[in-house]
Amino acid sequence: MRTVSMFGREREAKRLAELIDGVDDQGGALLVRGEAGIGKTTLLAHGAALAGAAGMRVLTAVGAESEVHLPYAGLHQILHPIRTGIDLLPAPQRDAVQAALGITDRVVPDAYLVGLAVLNLLADVAAHAPVMVVVEDAHWLDRSSADVLGFVARRVQSEPMALLAAVRDGVASPLQEAGLALLSLERLSEDAAASLLDAVAPGLAPAVRGRLLDEAAGNPLALTELPGAAQALEGADARAPARLPLTARLERAFTARVSELPAATRTVLLVAALNDSTSVAEALEAGALAVGAKVDATVLAPAVQARLVDLGSGVVSFRHPLMRSAIPQTASLAERQAAHAALAEALRGQADRRAWHRAAAAAGPDESVAAELESTADRAQRRGGVGAAVAALERAARLSDGPARRAERLLRAADLAVESGRQDVVVRLLDQVSLLELSAQQRARVVWIRGSFDDGMRDDSVGAFELARLAEQVAADGDVDLVMRILWSAALRCFWAEPGAAARQHIVAVAEALPIGERDPRLMAILAYAAPIERGTAVIHRLAGLAGQPSGDPQVERLLGTAALLVGAFDLAVRLSAASVSGLRTQGRLGLLARALGAQAWSAGRLADLSVAIPASEEASRLARETTQPFLHAMVLASEAEIAALRGDYDRADVLASQAEQVSLPAGARPVLATVQVARGLAALGDGRYGDAYAHLRRMHDPADPAYQVALRCYAVAELAEAAVRSGRTEAIWDVMEGLEAVAATTKSPALHAGLRYARAVLADDDKAEELFEVALSADLTGWSFVRARTQLAFGEWLRRQRRAVQSRGHLRAARETFDALGAIPWSDRARQELRAAGEVSPHRSPDARDQLTAHELHIAQLAAEGLTNRQIGQRLYLSHRTVSTHLHRIFPKLGITSRSALGAALTRPDPVTAP
Repeated sequence: MRTVSMFGREREAKRLAELIDGVDDQGGALLVRGEAGIGKTTLLAHGAALAGAAGMRVLTAVGAESEVHLPYAGLHQILHPIRTGIDLLPAPQRDAVQAALGITDRVVPDAYLVGLAVLNLLADVAAHAPVMVVVEDAHWLDRSSADVLGFVARRVQSEPMALLAAVRDGVASPLQEAGLALLSLERLSEDAAASLLDAVAPGLAPAVRGRLLDEAAGNPLALTELPGAAQALEGADARAPARLPLTARLERAFTARVSELPAATRTVLLVAALNDSTSVAEALEAGALAVGAKVDATVLAPAVQARLVDLGSGVVSFRHPLMRSAIPQTASLAERQAAHAALAEALRGQADRRAWHRAAAAAGPDESVAAELESTADRAQRRGGVGAAVAALERAARLSDGPARRAERLLRAADLAVESGRQDVVVRLLDQVSLLELSAQQRARVVWIRGSFDDGMRDDSVGAFELARLAEQVAADGDVDLVMRILWSAALRCFWAEPGAAARQHIVAVAEALPIGERDPRLMAILAYAAPIERGTAVIHRLAGLAGQPSGDPQVERLLGTAALLVGAFDLAVRLSAASVSGLRTQGRLGLLARALGAQAWSAGRLADLSVAIPASEEASRLARETTQPFLHAMVLASEAEIAALRGDYDRADVLASQAEQVSLPAGARPVLATVQVARGLAALGDGRYGDAYAHLRRMHDPADPAYQVALRCYAVAELAEAAVRSGRTEAIWDVMEGLEAVAATTKSPALHAGLRYARAVLADDDKAEELFEVALSADLTGWSFVRARTQLAFGEWLRRQRRAVQSRGHLRAARETFDALGAIPWSDRARQELRAAGEVSPHRSPDARDQLTAHELHIAQLAAEGLTNRQIGQRLYLSHRTVSTHLHRIFPKLGITSRSALGAALTRPDPVTAP
């Protein structure tokens, strides 16, 4: 049955009903957006009622502007009714959510671990009855809660869960960035507006009715609330001058109601409006302090009669957020400060809330309040509330008693804002810092922080050379940790851009002059990124010395893995990255996990180890999007294009390469553009377009081309040589080969030397080729199966061309078997064709799991085959265990099996069947 307040919302009500009716088959999330008073609250209440009637468990939260600085305040509302389930979560997740909610004093390692805990907690509840989470005024949620809800919303498709949230037009919310389906509420039609007005205010005089309809302009709140002023409008001139915006007119109507209330009621109402809680008891205690006399709940009765607030179960709730925001406008600054002071006194046992109210009550700088806010920031950071910590530090800076403390707090806030990815906040904070008198070190920090986003690709105002000089200045002060952080930023610029030899040399000189050990992981990473050729051998030797000695710190392993990648030790890079992945998963550090997986995928792709590369790249792509790392995502897209080329899926390779290029070309992201050329070159080689392959791969060696990357160009030598030979351009690459031979004399990079051994053989004259092929195959290629197989294929082809077919077959057969096992389909097909030409019939390649499953499914299947439970797989992939179960039920039929015990055999490529 339609309620009065649902006039004109048939389409929206149907959308909600569809979401709720289908929740058993597929979960979903819906974001309702519209202007103030448009009916979002009413629509959410309707959705909650439908969900309750359908037997769903409804959990609710209401965002409040006064709570945006309290980390996980919104999440606390949602989880409070189901809090007993927290104890049943796996220990890391239980500890994370308890720390986030302030139940324990542990440090929250990352908000994403809280997100996984909440997802599993809701999934456990949903196992008994479907769950609906309803969030009103989500634009006022604290950032931490909004991020967790966004995390959950992206993962509810396989759960009997729905999320329904409302945000106001013009107010930013992280939920708007989470990719939720959007339902925009428009103003009511003329007929619906007239019907609503007649229902709430029957019998109005025609002139007043017409004026109200005109004033409300289809806004349901205005149609509901403005009739209270109908008496005043009755004699008004219909030709009134230009009017205030509707929101302002509504607020003015609400403040008019406030002005008619008794003084004590106004004071307590002001306290309630400024409080960051809905507690009646708190409002009354603080209200009594403000009034200077004892008060009880009856003091609010006039506000209830004026339809401004509702009271119930110890809670005072405003009938609409505009009413709450209008009330402080009726008070003077002194009255608002007195109300905050009273709340601070009433909350003397709650340090964080007290600090914020003391700050609001302060009439000027107050170092004691600033210190309290700084302690609040420390606690917020421990709980994973980085946004709340930034806000507390910024407010503390305003209240600081001197420029030095003000600058220090603003710089710390800016540093944290970088961590949270809020570039707009960083710019605002640094603009404030720039107006202050700073020490030399503080000036250095400003320069470094300002250049922290996008590794300098979009802002070249702080280049690698400038950062190296800055690090040198800071080193004189003895702050080694800050020096290393600045040098790391500079080294990253050497990876993403091309700063020139002088900048690279300066970075190396400053880094190597620091009083740290030569095996310091930070130093090794800086050297690998800034000087992968000149310091490649040193880095490789140091990495070899650390092999088999796990550090226990996943961030260290990640740095070492990326260092191995840059110097061409791909087999080592895969192992080190894999070692870091486990720890980063446990800590919930999804931003760093995405980077580790990206390095693992890139390195495994270069080795054609597709069983590792495919799931790693899929997960890295998903997490890079979720953690808002666009250039990392582009890099992973390029890696996925390379994988598609190795699989023979040339159309997909082209699409992925184009997507990566579209993001990276405007910013000049050289490693992405280089990887794009590798992917396109591999696709062209596999497709027999050798001229195109040569053109793509040759670009990597032109310093004027944006695809030139000083290290990565060295690791596609074999592909370039093959493309040159097959397209008749061998003489055109002699200058490139001479340059690479000179590089090889400087570094022991395994990838470069393996590529050169292959290139020397395929480019050699017939009288030298056999010896060079034998040299290439006699090298230690443990862990480099694709390199060996490609060399065997090329040698077998050469032997057949020399009319030595019998000798060629062994090499071609070995190459075919390796390519089959790796899943490098075009190379398998080529080996088969050569074997036929050599007089041997090859068996057909049988499809394997990589052909039948998506990358995501392949990853889940691999983990299940290792013996992990659904819950353990969910913990690794940041999915609920129910979602894992759903995926496995789809995987089994694709593989032709009925149980997880058969997964191991199904994932192992079956023996080929001999062709008839």
